[in-house]
Amino acid sequence: MALILIVDDERSICELLEIALRKEGHKVELASSVEAARRKVESQIFDIVISDMRMPGASGVDLLKFVKEMSPDCFFLLITGVPTLETAIEAINSGADRYVIKDHDLVDQVRRTVRDAAANLQLKKEAGFLRRELRRLTGLDNIIGESPKMRTIFDLIQTVSPQSSRILITGESGTGKELVARAIHENSARSSAPFITINCGAFPESLLESELFGYMKGSFTGANENRQGLFQAANQGTLFLDEIGNMSLTMQVKLYRVLQEGKVRPLGSAAEADVDVRVISATNKSFEKEIAEGRFREDLYYRLSVIPIHLPSLRERREDIPMLARHFLGKFQKEMNKPIQGISAEAMRRLEAYEWPGNVRELENTMERAVALETSSEVSLGVLPSRIAGYETPMDAGGNGALHLSVEGLDFEMQIAETERRYLQAALEAAGGVRTRAAELLKISYRSFRHYAKKHNV
Repeated sequence: MALILIVDDERSICELLEIALRKEGHKVELASSVEAARRKVESQIFDIVISDMRMPGASGVDLLKFVKEMSPDCFFLLITGVPTLETAIEAINSGADRYVIKDHDLVDQVRRTVRDAAANLQLKKEAGFLRRELRRLTGLDNIIGESPKMRTIFDLIQTVSPQSSRILITGESGTGKELVARAIHENSARSSAPFITINCGAFPESLLESELFGYMKGSFTGANENRQGLFQAANQGTLFLDEIGNMSLTMQVKLYRVLQEGKVRPLGSAAEADVDVRVISATNKSFEKEIAEGRFREDLYYRLSVIPIHLPSLRERREDIPMLARHFLGKFQKEMNKPIQGISAEAMRRLEAYEWPGNVRELENTMERAVALETSSEVSLGVLPSRIAGYETPMDAGGNGALHLSVEGLDFEMQIAETERRYLQAALEAAGGVRTRAAELLKISYRSFRHYAKKHNV
């Protein structure tokens, strides 16, 4: 659907084209003079303008120049009832995108032209916002993990993707919130439309408003042309509002109104535009605390979190660390063209033991550094950062370290089982896969070792 302005002093022509284009699914507005058209262009961003060339007062060419100055990407179609070589040359030289003659075939010519123009506008949006790296970065294949918590996330993504419900993704920094948002978009019916992301914490309030909602020429200093906001650019697609918890209260009120009414009003405009956008937001903050302390609106929270998804930290799914580490090893080994085939047992033990406050992003950076520095055929302990290579768990330190228990508590039996599994794996690696030797290292009988190995599927 395109927003189209038809300008002609002949009312019958306006109404004829309006009926034809509305049947095509477009939104159409009319103006009977260049002056009236200018007022509309000053308050709205049109995708296509169709104008008669000769009208009382200012001409269609005058309007063409005005529109192109205000909105350079607007498609402009000139029509005329006096077809001469001079008028055709004037239309082309003035920058018209197409030139059509008023005759018995006018409606069909305009309809075909608008179809092509609308299709090209959509392609431009996709090329501008979607094609750069979208396919490389999106999809479930880019989310690595086989732990029970991650399998639950995968199932949830596949369940909610076909819907249009708003989603709020929570979790610590570096857990992959944008990857999940992209995967939801790619597995939805909106996948052919743009996926646009904005970090709400990276913009001051005034700039964030113009980025989200757009602006009209002259609405503030530096606004030299009309510009679509991200809501309009993401129409029919998905808008990902990252770090939504950093949005000011004033902007929260404006966002709530857009979500409630499905309309945006660019800065400096008197008109509203309909938008059909799926909003996915994310934060690393606790909304309960933000709401209680008056920093986030409770009504907006409920608008955003129709479907909440919480991503576990990396230390909550330690069983995924080896898989992630090997994935990043393969990635950077290829990029740097280095013959590194694996990760030493001692280095892997330290990777699994470390707390990873920066989560998956920190692990990725660690593996990039390790591959860059490593000179042997496997990643060794020596190329890991000192904070990881020298990290000791309370058990490593002989039980004298302080145990840290979060206010949310933990699943005690699961933690014990995970510790057992990790020691079984570590012993097997140290013993070169020989189970009797692994049992000796753990100072348990071979029968007990088999029991634990079966219990934990090692």
